Amino acid sequence: MNVENPARALRRPSIHVLTDPRLARGRSHEEIVRAALAGGADAIQLRDKDCGPARLTQIGLALAPLIRDAGALFVVNDHLDVARRVGADGLHLGLSDLPIAEARALWPKPGLLGGSARTVERALELEAAGADYLGVGPVFGTTTKRDAPKAIGLDTLARIAASVRIPILGIGGIDATNAALVLVAGASGVAVISSVVGAADPEAATRALRRALDATAAQLLE
Repeated sequence: MNVENPARALRRPSIHVLTDPRLARGRSHEEIVRAALAGGADAIQLRDKDCGPARLTQIGLALAPLIRDAGALFVVNDHLDVARRVGADGLHLGLSDLPIAEARALWPKPGLLGGSARTVERALELEAAGADYLGVGPVFGTTTKRDAPKAIGLDTLARIAASVRIPILGIGGIDATNAALVLVAGASGVAVISSVVGAADPEAATRALRRALDATAAQLLE
């Protein structure tokens, strides 16, 4: 694992970049990850819905030293076995994946365990089951998933943030123009896909997010 206390690292204004080859304009996982890290990403989540565990493990093993050298968190989406094999810091599970309570038993701390929520009730359930952080959304409209549910909006995001004690990351339709609103609503940071992976310049897109979050965090401390 790259970070001694991954959960603590989530409490700063953080940027999680999720990989998605479908949106990457032909660029590889490694190209996207290098660009995102150069732009100031705090975490990389390896996510590829078209890739089997064996190939995903190969990709993860190649990415791990890049992420470790950058001092960032390395999270694997969906696959507990892959997360173990590549020495990831964290595992993120969606609504249709292994239940958080079962995963917690198989993925003990200090391994970071994240879940997805869009309601206060679900957020509280995941926190009680052992989640270390939550991805909450979609906050705004998103084109990343064709079957994406309706946007929850900033008010619901704020209610969830106020209801749980663990960090939350806003996800869905977030870019440099609205990331500040997510932080003001109570999120610890943002998780992004298309605004970085699909950008003409992923490094510049990440850097713009970094500037927006850092400026907002500084204002909130005043």
